[in-house]
Amino acid sequence: MVDLNGFVDSPPAVNILQGFIDTHIHTAPDPQPRLLSDVDAAYQAKEGGMGAIVLKSHLEPTSGRAWIASQVTDFKVIGGVTLNNSVGGLNPDAVESTALHGARMVWMPTLDHNRIKLDPEKLEEVLSMIRDYDMVLAMGHLSPQKIFTVLDLAKSLKVRKILINHPLTRVVGATLDEQKEMAKYAFLEHCWVACMPLHDGLNPAVIAESIQEVGPSRCIMATDLGQVHNPTPVVGMQLFVNQMKEHGIKGEDIRKMGADNPGKLLFLNGIDSPVH
Repeated sequence: MVDLNGFVDSPPAVNILQGFIDTHIHTAPDPQPRLLSDVDAAYQAKEGGMGAIVLKSHLEPTSGRAWIASQVTDFKVIGGVTLNNSVGGLNPDAVESTALHGARMVWMPTLDHNRIKLDPEKLEEVLSMIRDYDMVLAMGHLSPQKIFTVLDLAKSLKVRKILINHPLTRVVGATLDEQKEMAKYAFLEHCWVACMPLHDGLNPAVIAESIQEVGPSRCIMATDLGQVHNPTPVVGMQLFVNQMKEHGIKGEDIRKMGADNPGKLLFLNGIDSPVH
């Protein structure tokens, strides 16, 4: 568990996070209490020298919100949609409408992952839409077994950009062998929130071990922060960087996971994609 005593809740020196992209931030408005608004999160990331952030909501598309935040802050803010029941579950219309609004991310079910059946026909429609709009397929809160089911279909449909969200959290709980297998077709997104005391309380050494075993070329560092009881996302990313350095991850590999890999995932059209 990470000791948060004395952490400074202010943006870090610019060069520490220069060009970083946080692929997983929760912001207000939201039914759950959030630490920052979309605009505040964008301003803080910009002040911290970052390159972009991704806004995630469990209940509504964030593509329109991301556009507004980008316009207000002159900073790259990316939206997406989580396929929970609030948007109709595995709903290709929800995917297409958010894509047309500039969204880049589509998360599989999170809050409703145990209530939404992965119907093969609906899943194929959704994955085909993600492929056709060159979006990122993210696995949300699916179990490893369900992740592999989706991965198999995604591979057959030639979906080129895939992200496994927080594989080490209790809600996903992927073993190291499972992570290695997933990494053949997807990036693994390690989130700093897993190390927070009121969440999984994960030892950062466990994340470092996974990165070393799987390889930094297959991993992404994100925060999944925005909760009122945690540090801001920018400070959380700074803490994440410092902890990975302390646990033997090289600076060049940290930059790869914080900036280069998410940049490839979000912005390149099929170039250096994770799918073999």
